[in-house]
Order: sequence, then C-alpha cells, then structure tokens
Amino acid sequence: MRIDGFGQLEAVIMNLMWSRDPSAAVTVREILVELSTERDIAYTTVMSTMDNLHTKGWLGRERHGRAYRYHTLMTREQHSAHLMSAALAGGGRPDLVLKYFVEQMGNDESDTIRRALRRSSRSRQ
Repeated sequence: MRIDGFGQLEAVIMNLMWSRDPSAAVTVREILVELSTERDIAYTTVMSTMDNLHTKGWLGRERHGRAYRYHTLMTREQHSAHLMSAALAGGGRPDLVLKYFVEQMGNDESDTIRRALRRSSRSRQ
C-alpha cells in the first residue's frame, strides 16, 4: 500500500529523515540503527530503499569514503503541497476536488486554510 505517495518502508524512512535536523546528512547505517528498534530489517533493504528514494528525487546524497550520506531534498510540508498539486491536477475538475477536500475538514483546519489563502493573496499584490 502506498502512503503519502511512498511505499510503506519509503514512508517510514522519509519520516525518520524529516524528524532530523534538515541540514544533517545521514548514512544508511544510522537509519538502520533507528529502524532496528522497531523491526528486523536487513542493511541491504534499507540501502536499496534509500537508493530508490534518491533515484525518485526525494533524497540527495554525497559520497563520504565508501558510504553515501543522504539528506532530504524537500520538507514534509513541501512534499504535502506536491501531493495536493498532483491531486488537483489529476483528479478531474480542480474546483470540485478542492470543494470535496474542504468539506472533509473541521472548522479549525478550514480557518487555517482561509488565513493562509488571505496571506498568500496579500503577498502577491
């Protein structure tokens, strides 16, 4: 099952990456150590998943000695905005998609969106 546009393990790894200092790059081994507290998982599985995330453009990497150090290429919020844009672009009529989306929100979320839209509108003027 895909979660937030990611496979299950990809989503877990991205959540670990996003929970860290954005300027801190990490190795596969560091992520493996964190994952090992919750599940039995092979180094090669984590390595190939992080390589896939790099290939898909979600993680950047730089070689340090024999290992790569990985870092996120966008914040969790930027990723969420990307998903929302994709939903609006591929979901039929954008006005109806947005209408149904807003109808599912609570009042607090709806108010937050309205305030953000007003701020965005003012900054464009």
